[in-house]
Amino acid sequence: MTLHSSLPLSGGAAESRPVETSAEALVASFAEADQHTVDLSGYGVEDWICLGFFWTMAGLVFLQFFSRYVLNDSFAWTEELAVYCLMPVVFIGASMCVRRVRHIQVNLIYRYLPVPAGRVLSTAVDIAALAFYSYGAWLVARYALAVDNEPMTTINWNKSHVYWLAFAGFALMSVRALQVGIENWRRGFSPLQNPGYFDGSDD
Repeated sequence: MTLHSSLPLSGGAAESRPVETSAEALVASFAEADQHTVDLSGYGVEDWICLGFFWTMAGLVFLQFFSRYVLNDSFAWTEELAVYCLMPVVFIGASMCVRRVRHIQVNLIYRYLPVPAGRVLSTAVDIAALAFYSYGAWLVARYALAVDNEPMTTINWNKSHVYWLAFAGFALMSVRALQVGIENWRRGFSPLQNPGYFDGSDD
């Protein structure tokens, strides 16, 4: 098999020269590419749930656009359902950020603290995060119970189901925060104390 490559000449033009490539080498390159498998082990259950709600929301927004500007008869229920799909995307997606420690954090002060003091402060932050997510789950559960059997505006569906999805997000955040806190304790430091260990800048 012969491939052609373009090489610049002294006058600025390009000259096409044949480059010999064997069929065996081409087949070997494809075989090497096939050896790379897709690794899905880094994804959790909340990732897939969030992905499903995201594409459902995208479909509803497209349907709203199509019905309004193409059919000239907007489906009112698409807007409400798209808004309600956004809630699990936000709250269940937030548990994804908790698991990966991707929420905004300020670690400047840890550079100037002694290691024991930094360890105590970072542990206190882990406990405070767990308490906050747990308290949020309790508040959302109370609100979901308060609006039980209350219908949506455009569809006769129970509105509390949406808030139970938000509760599931806070509950997942609490579980992930507990897991992250235990891992930080066993490791001996958290991303606040040593961010370079987690972002690869220490390598």
